[in-house]
Amino acid sequence: MALACVAGRAEAADARYRFSIPPRAYADALVDLGLQANVSVLGTTHCGPDGRASLTGRHTLDEALRLLLRDAPCRWQVIDGQTVRILPAPPPPSQASRPEPQRPPALVSEVVVTATKRTAAADRLAAGVSTISRQQVESTRSVDVGQSVGQLAGVLTTNLGPGRDKLLIRGLSDGAFTGRTRSTVGTYLDDAPVNFNAPDPDLRLVDIERVEVVRGPQGALYGSGALAGIYRIVTAKPDLSGVFAGASAATALTEGGDASREVDGFLNLPIIRDRVGLRLVAYKEIQGGYLDDVNLGLANVDKTRRDGGRLALRMVLADGWRLDALAATQHLRSNDTQYAIARIGESSSAPRRANQIREAHNNDFSYGGANLHGEFGWGGLTSSFNYVHHVFSSQYDATERLEEIFTTPTTDLGAYVESTRSNMLVQDLVLRSREGSATGWLFGVYGARSVERSPSQLSLLSPGGISIRYTEVRKDRLTEFAVYGEASYEFGEGWTATLGGRVFENRVHTTADIDPKGFMGPRSFDQRRTFKGFSPKLAIQREFQNGDLVYGLVSEGYRPGGFNSSGFFPIRQQRATFAQDRLRNFEVGAKVRRLDGRLAVRAAAYYDDWSNVQTDQYRTSGLSYTANVGDAQIAGVEAEISYDWASGFSLQVNANLSDSRIRNPNFDLAARIRDDLPGVPNLSAGALALYERPLTGDLTLRVVGQASYVGRSALSFDATLPSESQAYLRARISAELASGDWRVMAFVVNPFDAEGDTFAYGNPFSFGDVRQVTPQRPRTLGVRLAATF
Repeated sequence: MALACVAGRAEAADARYRFSIPPRAYADALVDLGLQANVSVLGTTHCGPDGRASLTGRHTLDEALRLLLRDAPCRWQVIDGQTVRILPAPPPPSQASRPEPQRPPALVSEVVVTATKRTAAADRLAAGVSTISRQQVESTRSVDVGQSVGQLAGVLTTNLGPGRDKLLIRGLSDGAFTGRTRSTVGTYLDDAPVNFNAPDPDLRLVDIERVEVVRGPQGALYGSGALAGIYRIVTAKPDLSGVFAGASAATALTEGGDASREVDGFLNLPIIRDRVGLRLVAYKEIQGGYLDDVNLGLANVDKTRRDGGRLALRMVLADGWRLDALAATQHLRSNDTQYAIARIGESSSAPRRANQIREAHNNDFSYGGANLHGEFGWGGLTSSFNYVHHVFSSQYDATERLEEIFTTPTTDLGAYVESTRSNMLVQDLVLRSREGSATGWLFGVYGARSVERSPSQLSLLSPGGISIRYTEVRKDRLTEFAVYGEASYEFGEGWTATLGGRVFENRVHTTADIDPKGFMGPRSFDQRRTFKGFSPKLAIQREFQNGDLVYGLVSEGYRPGGFNSSGFFPIRQQRATFAQDRLRNFEVGAKVRRLDGRLAVRAAAYYDDWSNVQTDQYRTSGLSYTANVGDAQIAGVEAEISYDWASGFSLQVNANLSDSRIRNPNFDLAARIRDDLPGVPNLSAGALALYERPLTGDLTLRVVGQASYVGRSALSFDATLPSESQAYLRARISAELASGDWRVMAFVVNPFDAEGDTFAYGNPFSFGDVRQVTPQRPRTLGVRLAATF
């Protein structure tokens, strides 16, 4: 605190910044101002698409804003020394009764991101970066990960059910199963990692500022668990200028299924104006089931409940220093999985299940953390401390495997329950140079400690009672230390080179107590191992005077190895451990703006060399293990194109085309391994169309249509299994009327009532014996009412 106050007084004594902003549109010039003064600039689109401005020299923030916007059709307000809000200019008195000209939806507007651990404009980064803004989340009602991925090139998700899925980026898939391997995509809530080897917690996207996605390995900045990229949820922070709130409620009906309903809201409350503020978010949702189980005689078994909330605190400690703290929790309960045993198109009836027991799933997520940010004359400091508590469990029908494992009557039922309780502490300290200088740098020190307890149990349910036939109590401890950094240098007109890397050490310690009752006596497992290495990054980019950018990038990602302990019999030596895997990415790309900034094109071509690919697999008994399947090479191209028409129509399309090949296969994994990675369609694409039109008075009509296509892919590395997911198309249409602070929306999900089999597996105890499919939710119609106060 003393350091913060001293730094604050020093900053206040010389609050002048060096600016170098070439001639740009007002919105882009304001983005540069925010980067070079390290302040957040909100509402840049209020300055309109026309006009240009530039600025050079040393100025205070007020002087810079006055000079930059002296001829602009907008005004500004400094909120708290860290935030500037851009507002539309008040109309002349003679025009006060005229409605404000309708602005385009601005899907092309330049966005500032912080996923690179420095504030930067997304279109000026040498990486495949995409964002979904708060406005886009609201317009499309992309309230969870599964609904948002179709708006991002090359980003996919499995579809086993809420809280059970895993994210995939650029086809870098290690299979459909979620086991001991660390996730290939790092999911972050602000600065906190929220998953390790867990499925995505499926946090509801309520009152968020934006979603940021950085494609390709991010080992240099984020370490292990960022092999394929970063998916980052940036929450809305407390606004210290005033009290306001928002709320919404919706209900929907699914053909052949139960009704769904949801309610959410937020409250922004300054405690000390311009100094301390709170922001409270709460939500509750029920997703009605739509699958019937013919064996159990139950309809709509896959019902899910999800509720949660967040409490955010912002304190301005001194000029240039602030503290942000956040507490968040979410509880998710699914009555059953959402796969079926049927052939798509076999009949017109709804897909049905034929299980012996319910396959329930729970996923509880809790988080607490604080972020201290300060500014010096030479740059800035950010220190974040995060604690994540994640508990999830699943139950599976294991009846299919009973005859192979035990000699049991046909009346016996099998139930397998696995649960995980994970606690993770993360400390990340980052020092960085001031934005706008010819030489930029970043230095970080990282430490993380996670402890994961994962008991599992296989039980037989017979007329005589319940007998436990297998138990395992496993505990994994992972400690990670790292020092990382990067430096960039402008060595010519528009040319910049960036060199970075991460020196890391991962310590893995696994213990387990296994009791395969009736086979062998109890046994214990205790192994530890240390993994060390260096993950480099090299980028070269050229930014032209008109704002276009081309770049080349080489980057790496990695995951530590580990141990296998599960099994009725002791593990064979070949499968007792799995090695660290590593992915090296070679990428070239371009980011272009044309037609007064209304057209944005972002494209990249990449080649990935993935060695010792880790994958989670299942034995014939249904128990899991992890292995290295071999090496893989992936080549692909991706593109995102957006255009805003002055009439109020916007269109955004994306596509990813990739091809993978497996080399040096590990035949201990399977008798015959596929030639390509599972879960990697050759083509995935998406489109988002948005139209706004002013009606009478202050009434506005907004129509949104979105669609995503995922091509055919395999589910398993094992070429002998007939497991394949067919191509499918997902769609949604909505129409919204807005008047002042009130909005009402009608929407249709899956308007064509398609039954396309989405990418997922269902049950590891019957996988490979029967065909499992995961149909889309049938046609669903709903209405939503929202208001701000």
